[in-house]
Amino acid sequence: MSFDPYSQNGGTVLGIAGEDYAIIASDTRLSEGYSIHSRDVSKLYPLNGVTVLGCTGFHGDVITLVKRVEMRQKSYAFTHRKDMSTTATAQMLATMLYGKRFFPYYTYNILGGIDSEGKGCVYSYDPVGSYEREVFRAAGTASSLLQPLLDNQVGFKNQEGKERVPIPMDRAVAMVKDVFSSAAERDIYTGDAVAIAIITKDGVKYEQFPLRRD
Repeated sequence: MSFDPYSQNGGTVLGIAGEDYAIIASDTRLSEGYSIHSRDVSKLYPLNGVTVLGCTGFHGDVITLVKRVEMRQKSYAFTHRKDMSTTATAQMLATMLYGKRFFPYYTYNILGGIDSEGKGCVYSYDPVGSYEREVFRAAGTASSLLQPLLDNQVGFKNQEGKERVPIPMDRAVAMVKDVFSSAAERDIYTGDAVAIAIITKDGVKYEQFPLRRD
C-alpha cells in the first residue's frame, strides 16, 4: 500500500455576492470514507470584520492554510495599522496557493466579503492559485449538485426573457438552506447542519440550520 500524503474529509462550501452583502456557507460534517469524525465542524473562517474564508477538503491542509493566512493578516494589521481589504486578501491567498504549486494544499477555497465600494464579492480558486471574482460559486464534494441550482436560481442561466436582477439577502439565505438540504440528500459527505456567514459593511452575522444527520 503506497503512502498518500492527502486525505479527503468531505464537506461543501458556497458563496453568493449581492449588491451590499456576501454569503459564505458550509456544512458542518467532518468525515473520512464511511466514518463521521465530527458533526459540528464549520468550514467558515473569519479573517477580519468584512472577510470570511470558506475552506474544505483535507482538514490538515485547511488548518495549516488558515493559520498562515491569519498570520499574514495580523502582520499586515501591525505594519499598516488597518485590516487587509477583501480584494487584497483574495490576491494574497492566490499568491500563497501558487507558492505551494509543487505540493498543493488539498483544499477548496471560496472567499467572501465587502469590497472598497461597499459591494459584496466572492472569489473562487483552483488548487494552485488561479482565482476569479464571481457572483456565486460552490466547491467541495457536493459542488456538482449545488452549482446547477445556483446557475438556475441566482444566475438565471438559459432562461429567455428573464430579467437578471440581484437577489435580496433574505431570499439568498433561504436559497442557501434549500440547496444544502438538497445536497445532503445525495452526498454522504455533506450533512448535519449548514453554517451561514452573512457579511455586510456592519460586520458578519452567523446562522446555523439543521440538515439530515444520517
